[in-house]
Amino acid sequence: MATITRLPAMLTVPELCAELQISRSTFYDWRQKGRAPRCIKLPNGDLRVRRADLDAWLNAREDAA
Repeated sequence: MATITRLPAMLTVPELCAELQISRSTFYDWRQKGRAPRCIKLPNGDLRVRRADLDAWLNAREDAA
């Protein structure tokens, strides 16, 4: 029986950085420059990125080679 691994609907900053293989400082640099994927700021100050927003952000950066 195959196991289906479900991707989280929302990613934390460490999860996002691990997936993109970037440092946390790179993420915050991109965010400051307006180049990061859309984020949700929770009441406690934590950031989350919706899986759909990350996928759209990645698709927009796809090179049409």
